[in-house]
Formats: sequence, C-alpha cells, structure tokens
Amino acid sequence: MKNIAVVTGASGGLGKEFVKLLLNYSDIDEIYALARSGEKLDNLKAEYGEKIKPYIIDLSCIDKIKVFGEYLKSNGVNIKYLINNAGYGKFGDYNDLSVDESVNMIDLNISAVVAMGLTCIPYMEKGAHIINIASQAGFQPLPYMNIYASTKAFVKNYSRGLNVELKDRGITVTAVCPGWIKTDFYKRADIGAKKNITDFSFMTTPERVAKQALKDAQRGKDISVCGIYVNICRFLTKIFPEKLVMTVWIFMQKLR
Repeated sequence: MKNIAVVTGASGGLGKEFVKLLLNYSDIDEIYALARSGEKLDNLKAEYGEKIKPYIIDLSCIDKIKVFGEYLKSNGVNIKYLINNAGYGKFGDYNDLSVDESVNMIDLNISAVVAMGLTCIPYMEKGAHIINIASQAGFQPLPYMNIYASTKAFVKNYSRGLNVELKDRGITVTAVCPGWIKTDFYKRADIGAKKNITDFSFMTTPERVAKQALKDAQRGKDISVCGIYVNICRFLTKIFPEKLVMTVWIFMQKLR
C-alpha cells in the first residue's frame, strides 16, 4: 500500500509550493496532484518527476469527487496528507457577480473541502493530516469580497470542529489562515468592479505559508497563522466589534 499526499489546486501558487515541500518527505511515495488544467499538471510532472500523479478534476462538481473516491479505492492507498487548497475569490459587490458565479465560488471553497475530506478520511490512519486553506479573510465579514470571506470563515470553523471529531482516530485537521499571498489569485479576483480591493499590505510568499502550515499540522495545531501582521489582525477581530472592523476595512480599501 502506497503512502500518498493529495493536493488540490496543485498546478500553481500555494498548491505548487505544498507539492514541492512534500516531495522531500521520505514517507510519501506519491503525490496526487489535482487541478482542472491538464497542461499545467503535465508541466508539474515534467518539472518534478514520476512521484507526481496528475489527476484532472473540476472540484466544484461533487459527482467528480465521488469518481475520485472510486479511484482511491481502486489504488489501495494510505493518505498521509490531504491539502485542500483549491479555491478562488472575486472582488466587487453583490451586483457584480451572477448567481452562477456566486454559487460556484461556494461550491469550490466550501462543498469541495467537505466532500474531499469525507472522501479521503476512510483512507487515512493515525498520524495523517488534513490541511484546509482558509484565510485571514475568514476572521471577520469583509464587504466587497463578501462571499469569499464568508466561505473562508466556514472553512476555519469546520476544520477546527472536525479536528476535535477526528482526535480519537489520531488524524489532525489544520485551518490555514494566511493574509495576502504573492500568487495569481488577484488576476481572477479582479473583475473590474467599481468597488474594488486595492490594498494588499504585508503580502507574503506561498513558500512561507506552506512551510508554516506543514509545521503547524505536524505539531497538531488546529489553526495556522503565518506572520506577525495576521496574528495582530486576528487578535484585534476578537476584541473589537465587527461593525468597527468592517468600517476600518472599507477605509483601508478606500471604498467610501
């Protein structure tokens, strides 16, 4: 039985950093790299070798996740790490996104995280780790990236609760809550809305976030917060009213 890691959104950005780091783990035989783009996955395998097993999938479709579950069953694997990294956001107000776009964001950011976890847990043993990528945005409501922030609040809370539920099985679940990361996230998020997010202060690198996340997961932490700035923001959202936090956010983003 092969020991594997499963990484969603593996073809670039933060997902690719997790792949690069997991390649150095001697107890992992293969990395199942999941993404929508077959070309990018092929490039990933060409760059990092036969340990990479590409799997093309649209994670916003639950039926395709069920098919992936059958794939796991047929391969008889032991999952050491599940990295739920796939997700996206959009900048703008309620009127800038269609119903389909809004619901698709929820499907990928929330439903896929839950479905992938439930699909993979049966193939996990004591000492396995689930790492779900949430966000600093999940600490409070954020107007004009409202749906994204709300989905990440779900991921944070769901992950921490699931960590308790899986304690008896020796499986840890960690919610990763980074601030702004230097990735292509912003290209997809910027739809040219009138009220747009423009302040990306204290940006960090995907490598730093991934390293911190893996370290915190191995320490059994249920939340991973990278950097002093994000930790300060997390603390402030605990002590100040949400209305005040939203007012400060709108001021910082010059959205008045």
